[in-house]
Amino acid sequence: MTPGRRVILIAAACMVVVVLVPFVGMEPVPPSVVADFQGDSVAAVIFWQIRVPRVLAALLAGAGLAIGGAAFQALFRNPLATPFTLGVASGAAFGVAVATRIGTSVAMLALPMDSLAALAGALVAVAVVWLLIHLRPATSTTVLLLAGVAMSFFFSSLILFLQYTASLGDSYRIVRWLMGGLAGVGRGELLRMVPFVTVGVLALGWRARELDLLSIGTDLAASRGVDVVRTRKLIFLATSVMVGGVVAACGPIGFVGMMAPHICRLLVGSEHRFLLPASVLFGGAFLALCDTVARLVIAPAELPVGVITAFLGGPFFLWLLLKKSAVGRET
Repeated sequence: MTPGRRVILIAAACMVVVVLVPFVGMEPVPPSVVADFQGDSVAAVIFWQIRVPRVLAALLAGAGLAIGGAAFQALFRNPLATPFTLGVASGAAFGVAVATRIGTSVAMLALPMDSLAALAGALVAVAVVWLLIHLRPATSTTVLLLAGVAMSFFFSSLILFLQYTASLGDSYRIVRWLMGGLAGVGRGELLRMVPFVTVGVLALGWRARELDLLSIGTDLAASRGVDVVRTRKLIFLATSVMVGGVVAACGPIGFVGMMAPHICRLLVGSEHRFLLPASVLFGGAFLALCDTVARLVIAPAELPVGVITAFLGGPFFLWLLLKKSAVGRET
């Protein structure tokens, strides 16, 4: 089967998830509720105002994290790279920690303070690494990765300081947000994510050929006419801002950006004109399914979806390390 047909099958599976997942939950919802869009019955409210926005938000967030992971893995030529590699998640978490510690409820640009602070923190982390690229265009991807790790540790230390000095309630809110989740995501958060994810997906999809060449090597990409520095800046900025928008709405949901691209490579190969759309579809459906499990596993309570993705991502990460070590010994 050709990679294109496999992408179509992934799209069909994603559609099945979108159709079926909103009906799954503790409260039974009859199929007839689909026609009751403006209804005020309990089933209609649960379906249209809670479950459908939550599933769509999971699709958007998973799509953004997955395609961001695919782009970063190509850009850094590292199979363990994730959208949070350069400290985006830590910066966003620090922003939320500051907003929580201050305790302000001011809203700007139709964004609540927590989301605005998360986006600002993510952009600060992006700006620091962007400045490094601008000042030293020839900076290697290894140096960028190390800079991202340093930023993550720096923001994490600041978060720990804020937690230690915060009240018990504020400290709990910070920890809870750091787990990542979709429980409080509604139509407002969904609409705020749309421009970030849309622009990021379009920008990365437009650079599929460049990602193919960069994943092989910068020298080869330059010999084929790719402006390596400019392209690297564009991919880095588009991915980081997109992930920052997702994190601002949902919190840092880890491992989706690492697992989804690798699974899609097994299904459609490494060519990015197939890998990117497959990652978008698979990542969205995967996060929607993980969120469904999170809602049901300890019902009537629910787990943050970040706990489920971390539970799956830890063993997956170890499998990648073992696989990479085995390949290294063979070569």
